[in-house]
Amino acid sequence: MALLQIAEPGAVAQEPASRKLALGIDLGTTNSLVAHVSDGDVKVLPDGSGNVCLPSVVHFGAEGTLVGSAAEALAVSAPHDTIASAKRYLGRSREELAADSYTKLAESGLAFETSQGPVTPVEVSAALLGALRDRALSSLDMPIAGAVITVPAYFDDAQRLATRQAAELSGLNVLRLLNEPTAAAVAYGLDSGEEGVVAVYDLGGGTFDVSILRLERGVFEVLATGGDSSLGGDDFDQRIVTLLRDEASLHSLSVAQERALLRCARSAKEALTIASEIEVQLDSIISGFGAVTVTRQAFNSACADLVNRSLDACRQCVADAGVSQIDQIVLVGGSTRMPIIGEVVAALFGKEPLNSIDPDRVVAMGAARQADLLIGNRDAEDLLLLDVIPLSLGVETYGGLVERIVPRNTTIPVARAQEFTTAKDGQTGLIVHVVQGERERVEDCRSLATFELEGIPPMVAGAARLEVTFQVDADGLLEVKAQEATTQATASVVVKPAFGLAEDDIATMLRAGYEHASEDMHARQLAEAKVEAEQLVAGIRAAVTSDGDLLSGTEHEALMTAVNDLVDASQGNNIESLRKAIEVTGRASELLAARRMDRSIKSALGGISVATLEGEAES
Repeated sequence: MALLQIAEPGAVAQEPASRKLALGIDLGTTNSLVAHVSDGDVKVLPDGSGNVCLPSVVHFGAEGTLVGSAAEALAVSAPHDTIASAKRYLGRSREELAADSYTKLAESGLAFETSQGPVTPVEVSAALLGALRDRALSSLDMPIAGAVITVPAYFDDAQRLATRQAAELSGLNVLRLLNEPTAAAVAYGLDSGEEGVVAVYDLGGGTFDVSILRLERGVFEVLATGGDSSLGGDDFDQRIVTLLRDEASLHSLSVAQERALLRCARSAKEALTIASEIEVQLDSIISGFGAVTVTRQAFNSACADLVNRSLDACRQCVADAGVSQIDQIVLVGGSTRMPIIGEVVAALFGKEPLNSIDPDRVVAMGAARQADLLIGNRDAEDLLLLDVIPLSLGVETYGGLVERIVPRNTTIPVARAQEFTTAKDGQTGLIVHVVQGERERVEDCRSLATFELEGIPPMVAGAARLEVTFQVDADGLLEVKAQEATTQATASVVVKPAFGLAEDDIATMLRAGYEHASEDMHARQLAEAKVEAEQLVAGIRAAVTSDGDLLSGTEHEALMTAVNDLVDASQGNNIESLRKAIEVTGRASELLAARRMDRSIKSALGGISVATLEGEAES
């Protein structure tokens, strides 16, 4: 028999706590969606016309701002005022904004020039999020307590920060930034009750992500992530643009004509998901042009390298996850509707992908599930998300080497600490250089931030104790703190880089880490040996300066010959010769070290009687 809750004598019975409204938002490159949980079911909210997808297009005209379909309709007639695919530019540099031929860059800053003045990618995204917020308010007629917003797994710190800033600018309280593949796994895991290892293949409008997750008893653990931050449906559209250009010899088009051609290409791509051959009418772009025939076979051939890039990322991600079997495959993103995608993914993993949830809606639905939990409408034990960081984080050490503190694919949130020391005598300050990447040398990694720790007591090299702590929160944002043990002097930085990685940088960094693994390891060993040689030479020279009289002329000459040979060896790149020279010099310095020790002991004991020493020993 179930227990009933009753009030104590004299107490006033309380109503159960009311549910709070939390939104799940998929801020997409091509389309954006908003969902919420009602009575245990996830509902994707439509606009007044019944459309759940909001085109991620914003028009900043002199007469006002339009969002979605209304803005998209002006893309050809007012291309400079109409910004599409702004998600690709969140956290990017000015140079990357300039690479977009469909927009006009403002004279200064990271912004597009429009009739309303300079508009940043953050402001474009804020307008989209604001439209989704208004849709929820008008549909549900209750205040919004918070939102979970999804981001590509490969978004770096700058891109995640820009997304959060856009949300805050739109008036939304961000509960969490959730990786898109993880959101899709949440939706499928909760709806179908599946357990096992799941591969999430997420091909959106601007980015491609692949994640390997283990689902078991309410725990979603991300084993590995991979992908390509510059691969998406937009790139497939461009291949059709190229086909149309070549077939119709279209050259020197205006910006408006370029936009119109891109719109035709996107429509053609969508039509080819059903038809094997279509005709594209070009009269609306340039008068006098007829129709151009595009076949699915020609489209597939033109996009073969793009498809293969996604498959290479899948293979690497499976290897990183260390799993031998994939139980389910989930397709996410409207671009996965292309028949070629389903075919190659099924062939790669040896089973048909799941398709019971609309790939356009699945990310927003998973985000809504997580938002409902985080806002307190469900028991937090219902679901546990264990996400990972995509690229290793570390610091620069002496010799230009990278010491990894948080390896890639580490579950977040995470805090890791490591102890370091000074490299030179009397050092009172330390510059902490935070880097990201998979290579062994700093020059091959990405610099995230630099800060200085001051107040270190002057000591001999190696005596100071400095603890460096890396803390990555649930959104993937990083805080680094350095503390000296004696004085407790502390310095820290929250990594907010001025701009994100270039288009191909993340994928390139990951590939380079594997391709140059052997070369990098050799370089690291060589650099470490050179640092060891430098410290050994400095130590011996300092010892000779202070206590050189302990050596005879012949002994001094032999030691300095070994030191000079070591200096010569450290100028080259032969690691075996260098290690041998270090060993020879170390042995040559043993005599001086022993005599210095004897002198030090005699000095310490000078004037102390044996009886005194015996008395101290007995006590």
